[in-house]
Amino acid sequence: MELKTKIVTYLFVGGAAVVAASPALMDFLGRWEGQGQYVVYADKLAGGLPTVCKGITRYTSQYPVIVGERWSPEKCRAEEERIVIETQINLQRCVKVAVPQGVWDKLTSHAHNFGWPKTCGSESVKAINAGDLERGCDLLAYKPDGSPNWANVGDQYYQGLHNRRKDERRECLAALN
Repeated sequence: MELKTKIVTYLFVGGAAVVAASPALMDFLGRWEGQGQYVVYADKLAGGLPTVCKGITRYTSQYPVIVGERWSPEKCRAEEERIVIETQINLQRCVKVAVPQGVWDKLTSHAHNFGWPKTCGSESVKAINAGDLERGCDLLAYKPDGSPNWANVGDQYYQGLHNRRKDERRECLAALN
């Protein structure tokens, strides 16, 4: 019988502990970035950028990402967790208040998709740091005028991106109750 153990890593955000690369976050990323995507493909939304696993690209991977190459599930899992934890360490520096795990996970999802510098500079993080977590969650999907937020690539709107943002918002808000 094979015994698998997972080491749980905690980060401290605003003085409160959160689980790094939580199972709920990794499941969420699998829904939106690709579950079991072991063959590198050219991501059309990213201008043909070679992508594998749960959104791994040359910008995040410590390994080459070459279209057509096959990655093992173990390599994907290890690289995904490393990338998510690295993203969260950077997010930890800009989120100044304690947040529930679900809020942390959705900020991480946003940063995984857009990069932590954009998430850290977002109106969402500004609202959260001001203590308005509900508004911060809303701003993941909607601009103050109610139009879709973070749902464009260049000038092109994508319903799929907005669907992801709405899912992040919904789960972020649910974590507040």
